[in-house]
Amino acid sequence: MKHSSVALSVVVSLAFCVLASAGKAARAPAAESAIRAVLEAQVAAWNRGDVDSFMNGYARSHATEFVSGDTITHGWQTVRDRYAKKYDSRAKMGTLSFSDVEVNALSRDAAVVTGRWKLSRRGDRPRGRFTLIFRKTGDGWRIVHDHTSSPN
Repeated sequence: MKHSSVALSVVVSLAFCVLASAGKAARAPAAESAIRAVLEAQVAAWNRGDVDSFMNGYARSHATEFVSGDTITHGWQTVRDRYAKKYDSRAKMGTLSFSDVEVNALSRDAAVVTGRWKLSRRGDRPRGRFTLIFRKTGDGWRIVHDHTSSPN
């Protein structure tokens, strides 16, 4: 009798583990698709010269952060203003592309995304790496932390 109780406990525990894993596996592709859609929308907005639509990929929060070089910019509006000042013309914006994008779900509402970025502009082609932390918000998946670097 004691062995059958232990066996039943093991079977029930395994069943819960399998169900939990299946649920996470089912959510991960949906999260990845939604996050990739945000990134694609950002690229399209950037390449139209639309900084405001590009910024829709970021959480509209005072806690949103952008890290580049030795600077940390806090707050959605401040990040937006930084982009608008640094890229104040279509020539400076160039054409943006992302590559080697990897999405890693951390939980139901958080993911880390890594990849490469490149701008194609007349006269130069700046490039670098990024690490983004996405959170699922009331507005969908949004960037809450962006660490972007370039080899320069």
